[in-house]
Amino acid sequence: MNDSIKNKFKIKFDFWNVVTLIIVLIFAVFFIYPLFSLFISGFKDATTGSFTFANFTKFFEKKYYYKALINSFTVTIFVTLLAVLIGSPLAYLTTAFKIKGKKLIEVLIIISMLSPPFIGAYSWVLLCGRSGVITKFFADNLGITLPPIYGFAGILLVFTLKLYPFIYLYVSGALKKIDVSLLEASESLGCKPIKKIATLILPLILPTLLAGSLLVFMNALADFGTPMLIGEGYNVMPVLIYSEFISEVGGQANFAAALATIMVLITSIIFIAQKYVVNKKSFTMSSLRPMVAKDLKGVKNILAHIFVYIVVLLAIVPQLTVIYTSFLNTKGSRFVNEFSLKSYKTVFNKLGSAITNTYTYGIVAIVIIVILGMFIAYISTRRKNAITSIIDTITMFPYIIPGSVLGITLLLAFNKKPLVLSGTFVIIIIAYVVRRLPYTLRSSAAILYQISPSMEEASISLGYSPVKTFFKVTAVMMLPGVFAGAILSWITVINELSASVILYTGGTKTLSVSIYTEVIRASYGTAAALSTILTITTVISLLIFFKVSGSKEISL
Repeated sequence: MNDSIKNKFKIKFDFWNVVTLIIVLIFAVFFIYPLFSLFISGFKDATTGSFTFANFTKFFEKKYYYKALINSFTVTIFVTLLAVLIGSPLAYLTTAFKIKGKKLIEVLIIISMLSPPFIGAYSWVLLCGRSGVITKFFADNLGITLPPIYGFAGILLVFTLKLYPFIYLYVSGALKKIDVSLLEASESLGCKPIKKIATLILPLILPTLLAGSLLVFMNALADFGTPMLIGEGYNVMPVLIYSEFISEVGGQANFAAALATIMVLITSIIFIAQKYVVNKKSFTMSSLRPMVAKDLKGVKNILAHIFVYIVVLLAIVPQLTVIYTSFLNTKGSRFVNEFSLKSYKTVFNKLGSAITNTYTYGIVAIVIIVILGMFIAYISTRRKNAITSIIDTITMFPYIIPGSVLGITLLLAFNKKPLVLSGTFVIIIIAYVVRRLPYTLRSSAAILYQISPSMEEASISLGYSPVKTFFKVTAVMMLPGVFAGAILSWITVINELSASVILYTGGTKTLSVSIYTEVIRASYGTAAALSTILTITTVISLLIFFKVSGSKEISL
């Protein structure tokens, strides 16, 4: 009897059971509870606090509100189509044929993808805004008035150039898995190149293409910075939620909570649809003879290079623009045609805390992300049960929740006792950890699947306890994959705007928030200098990722 009680006691307080319990509590407090607070707040009357559907009926009754949802879907559908039309041919050309400077092209594509979209919006305003360089050149020299960059067209341009790399990376990965013998067989049967693409290659990469398209759709739907900066009246859901929340801060923000709830439901449906498509349509194919890049000749070769170079150049223009303009002198909101370090002096004198905050919060968040990522990956792959499966699903879910929505959920949950975190740096770090954990988690799980359990069994047989085995053997072997994912998490953390702009105060302002506020104030010089610092940090982090992972590719 005593032995059985002891065994139960051991099971109950097993190290991994305790870790599982702690992780459950962390997500219950910092994700489930805030989401629950959001839903409850959305169904409350702002004055009486009683249960009501008025906040939701208000949204669907007034065209001003539901038009924002229609606009969001219009933008995201067009962006997804354009991303597919650009990213797919680009992936095919760079995989099937020899394109000069391919390695540099791939790095530039990844940089354009990982840089925040609001920098792209800001750069295109400098180039094609009402007083933009390109706008003035066409007007003064050619007498041509270019269409405005603001509104639907501008949002579409920025999103497409920012998000087509997702399609490019997905399709490139799929094309590399196609066995070239299939293509040769179709050619021997007289299949022409266009027919070969339509009847053979496209069906093979379709599941991957659909998964990439859904990812583009969700990113475009959730983005706040771009439509806020260049929307000019073209209202979309993230901007509407932010505007309503800011206007309701003095009250209970119940209507903003209802809007955020609608967004959570929409993104959840899209997330479930993505999982269904990937699970239903995906298949594995071992390419004994992967596709080898061939030489193109004549006009086809010239056209292929022109297409690739133009797309990549347009996508990297925002980064080049902010770096160049950051070294120009300014007079008010205008750039003067002379070089100066004035903007950088202003940044380090007045906005240095934003840089310090970004790196400090980012490092703290990454340390927490790495620890949680390793533990969650281990319990979800090595100690599978119902609870660990639920944890695995829940930890991936924040990835698809818009940042502004997450910011509102955290503020609603932690602006009152017993846990008041609003206005502190802690709430920003929580937002970073919850939202960016999936990158490190996925890379940790991927490397763990490659480590044979027999390594751990051998360590235990030599007298090491399971816990000591994890820290001395498994964790050490996981580190390369964990660090690779942590660097991606780091890049997305330092570029985070949507949640930060909701959560920051004067003393907790970050780089991305400072760039946004400087653009709003028309302080374009300091915005360019801050954007350059952020871009250089992103590029250096990306180079470290390539070094650590030993790869020149990013798997999504």
